[in-house]
Amino acid sequence: MIAAHPDDEILGCGATMAKHVQAGDEVSVLIMAEGITSRDQEYDRDARSDEISELAKTAIAANQVLGVESITLNNFPDNRMDSVDRLDIVKTVEEFIKEQKPDIIYTHYMCDLNIDHRRVHEAVTTACRPQPGLGIKTLLFFEVASSTEWQIPNNFSANWFVDVTETLDIKLKALEIYQSEMRPYPHARSIKAVAHLAHWRGASVGVAAAESFVLGRKLS
Repeated sequence: MIAAHPDDEILGCGATMAKHVQAGDEVSVLIMAEGITSRDQEYDRDARSDEISELAKTAIAANQVLGVESITLNNFPDNRMDSVDRLDIVKTVEEFIKEQKPDIIYTHYMCDLNIDHRRVHEAVTTACRPQPGLGIKTLLFFEVASSTEWQIPNNFSANWFVDVTETLDIKLKALEIYQSEMRPYPHARSIKAVAHLAHWRGASVGVAAAESFVLGRKLS
């Protein structure tokens, strides 16, 4: 699982990751940006170092709730990844893939409003280009509440659904740990709204709760 910011990973596919863990799969997470410094007018990582460190600890705790095997946190500038050489982002993703050797990758959808989401999507699809010997069998793009649906037009058209009826509560508990990132209802990035989305995605395919994705590639 490769995400731009701390909380994107759980918003996008937290219940699916928990389901993988329950099935005995190893789940590893790569988070690319520090998730804090965009709150300032000028980029100053040093001024926010304590908050960056605290958010990193929060990310580790939240992913432990899911049972994630390992989490790697990078320090690309928050909401400024378009200022970074794309090759540097790609190489970071490639190194993660080389180390973890995943057969499934979940990452951002290409048309999210957030620029970092789009840069991460581009880097992942580049790193996952179908070269001989590539071990990745499935590439899936998730939606992130308060980014995917905020794009105009919102063209996220799900064609892959995971029944998370049994693991949605685990996702919501993990999101509760991300208190600094969540917002009160009716904000789209609230616990209640995330639960509503899961129930709606589930109802659209005949189950109680689901997470939805766009399939990038599937090799049987």
